[in-house]
Amino acid sequence: MKVAVTGANGMLGGEAVAQLAGKHEVLALGFGPCRLPPGSFHWVDADLGDGVSVERALLDFGAQAVLHAGAMTDVDRCEREPDAAWRANVGGSHQVARACRTLGARLVAVSTDYVFDGTAGPYSEDDIPNPRGVYARSKLAGEWVALSLVPDCAVARVAVVYSGRPGAKSTFATQVVEKLSRGEPVKAFSDQFVSTTLAANGATMCLELLLETGYRGVLHTSGNGVVGRVRFAGMLAAIFGIAGEIVPVKTSDGNLPAPRPLRGGLTVDRAVTLLRNPPLSIDESLRRFRDEWEWRRRR
Repeated sequence: MKVAVTGANGMLGGEAVAQLAGKHEVLALGFGPCRLPPGSFHWVDADLGDGVSVERALLDFGAQAVLHAGAMTDVDRCEREPDAAWRANVGGSHQVARACRTLGARLVAVSTDYVFDGTAGPYSEDDIPNPRGVYARSKLAGEWVALSLVPDCAVARVAVVYSGRPGAKSTFATQVVEKLSRGEPVKAFSDQFVSTTLAANGATMCLELLLETGYRGVLHTSGNGVVGRVRFAGMLAAIFGIAGEIVPVKTSDGNLPAPRPLRGGLTVDRAVTLLRNPPLSIDESLRRFRDEWEWRRRR
């Protein structure tokens, strides 16, 4: 099957390409040079925000299934550059959706827990979104574009994605390990409660949703469980066997441009029932993250 992945330089997209390579004919789309290890896929440099290049690449490839994992995900940059966020997260989804509709391709569009305001989480698929901030609003609009234009479409919401694979970007999880390993204290928001998503598990669920089910609509595909960020940092320290200082701070102390959901998190009961590869628990995700991290260090 011809399968395309947008956002292939990102954590979830990169994992998806790695899992697909050698099993399908794979088109990996990302912005700029390819940062993935060599593999059995074709790379195209395409910009979600330019209105044309992603759609053209999907049409030229003749995609039969598309995992749309690309987005402008820096929430503070989105707040500072709302036009760019809208072009990438809404316009980019429009490009992908137009191509899928023309080709009759199945689409899974990756979205975020930020579509909820974070006042009463964890949230199910049936809860009403109430996005705060440019990133959140643009991602919700991207969901609507995908679901409105593509008949065979599902939206997969993830939360707080992290990865230990080589080349993956820095995240809260990697910063905790790196700083504590150097003997530096780690600041963690004491008033944020989130679901987390190991990128490899998120990619596996999204690909199963894309290629092995006919599910349409929204599905939560984060990890299974909700945890405070302070507790999450402590769990990371424990599983890596690192002693160090974790300093609780309030989100408001950070003077961050974009609002953050505080009592967030996603319920994943529907995914547990539907998927052969279900959402992992926080403990199991952290064990696998440690294995990824240690494998990277041995390379």
